[in-house]
Amino acid sequence: MTETPVREIPEAYTWRLEDIFESDEAWEEAFVALRRDIPQVARFKGRLAEGPAALLDCLSTRDELWERALRVLAYASLARDLNTREPRYQAMHDRAVGLYVQLRSETAYIDPEILQIAPEDLRSWVDRTPGLETYRHALEELLRERPHVLSSSEEQILAMAGEIAHAPEEIFGMLNDADLKFPTVRNEKGEPVELTHARFLRLMESPDREVRREAFRAFYGTYATVRHTMAATLSANVKKDVFFARVRRFGSSLEAALFPDNVPVAVYDNLIATLRRHLPLLHRYMELRKRVLGVSELHMYDVYVPLVGELDRRFPYDEAKALVVEACRPLGETYVRELARGLAERWVDVYERPGKRAGAYMNGVYGVHPFVLTNWQENLDSVFTLAHEMGHAMHSFFTQRAQAFVNAHYSTFVAEVASTTNEALLLNHLLEKAQGERERLYLLNHHLEGFRTTVFRQAMFAEFERRIHEIVEQGEALTADRLDELYRELNAAYYGPAVVTDEEIAREWMRIPHFYYNFYVYKYATGFCAATALARGILEGGAEERERYLRFLSLGGSMHPIDQLRVAGVDMAAPQPIEEAMAVFAAALEEAERLFGA
Repeated sequence: MTETPVREIPEAYTWRLEDIFESDEAWEEAFVALRRDIPQVARFKGRLAEGPAALLDCLSTRDELWERALRVLAYASLARDLNTREPRYQAMHDRAVGLYVQLRSETAYIDPEILQIAPEDLRSWVDRTPGLETYRHALEELLRERPHVLSSSEEQILAMAGEIAHAPEEIFGMLNDADLKFPTVRNEKGEPVELTHARFLRLMESPDREVRREAFRAFYGTYATVRHTMAATLSANVKKDVFFARVRRFGSSLEAALFPDNVPVAVYDNLIATLRRHLPLLHRYMELRKRVLGVSELHMYDVYVPLVGELDRRFPYDEAKALVVEACRPLGETYVRELARGLAERWVDVYERPGKRAGAYMNGVYGVHPFVLTNWQENLDSVFTLAHEMGHAMHSFFTQRAQAFVNAHYSTFVAEVASTTNEALLLNHLLEKAQGERERLYLLNHHLEGFRTTVFRQAMFAEFERRIHEIVEQGEALTADRLDELYRELNAAYYGPAVVTDEEIAREWMRIPHFYYNFYVYKYATGFCAATALARGILEGGAEERERYLRFLSLGGSMHPIDQLRVAGVDMAAPQPIEEAMAVFAAALEEAERLFGA
């Protein structure tokens, strides 16, 4: 789809940024007022131990300033993303970020000063002071961190080391994104094209097997030329994680990474152990892929190509809106009403145009409403993207309607649950309405690939990440040979005997940026499994399941994420949600096998 000129896009398909500020001039006034008011928070410095009144006044002032700052930043960020070529909005965004950093600096004294108050006094103040109850969870979280907070001088040293700590990730980014140059390969038409990260993924979906093979070998052959540098960079990053975990008195780097979300290590272990038991399902899917593609050997360059070609069906945006709303009806009238209202009241900026940021995202602006960006392509992927981002939007909407600012931001551990639940409901709706066997097979392939890439593959990444940290914690070295060997073993175990473990796949660890994110990837798998189990319960259940889910959407940061999911009806510390997700995967696989005649 070509870009739609700005003048041809009706207002109804654009953001209404006036909901944040009426104009750029109003934004400027808010910016100036905030810059003037930020120093006010310093008047509480050294006074927080005076009593609950001073503490409440300080926290209220801080939150009011942060709410204003985030609104100023959101307007500038959203306006910039609508036209990244406009210098005015680039400048506004940079100024807003500067103010954000200033506020962060001015409020940095608050948490360390609160930790100087005796825990029993702090809890007593919360119990008997109207207003402080809102801060109970946030203050308890601060107290939970106390054993891992060092002296002021030690904390200052760690803060000063911050830039050095980010060095491995930055070096990886520069090497991977800027300095690494890939060769030229041929596309389906026989035309030479320069291989890039984005083009590699597209070529891996090519129906021409020779195109896939050539791109695969050229891509990983390039990584082979820098394998020792990549190994040194990843090793340095792991050593950084281990260092900070030990300095802050954690038992392991994994324990330290899970601590902010209060997620037990058992949750991580349970995910990997449960999916390991179900690897025969993934092996069956690979066997199906091998038979449908009609190849004597299935290679790693064959696992991304769709088993069913793109559907010859277009989805105009207005049709897709109605489709998403209809798919979400199992969530009840309250959810559907607010979802439809958001779609009607210009929460979404829909179409491509010159200078608009690519991709899709959701930005929840507290006190206003969420904003969703898409670049509509009238294909099924765009429909799923709309359902996904509106899942995020409704999560933010219900949270912000129910919670005070201090509790209005949910953890990344649960962030993908609401979005993926919407996708699961949409898939179920589309399968019920599928027009013919080919469309049903296309949807089943989409579903199976979701499990392969977001559950099994991320669990494999999570296992690799745990193992490389354990190697360093045991005082051993992470060499390129050791990393290759470990990754090759895991890839062979996960994909099974139907897939040839190509020599090149041992180098895949070199291109995964998430290995620099300190045990982040497991959240994709837990979120997908939780959402799959929740969607299944909602579809098979009734009012109770809907109400539990809506309550979950309203919790924000008012309790630990693992407890929020228990409210919704899933316990990620137990195997059951993952088992339920695997049952859904098995059912989809069985139907695909039957329809493909395999």
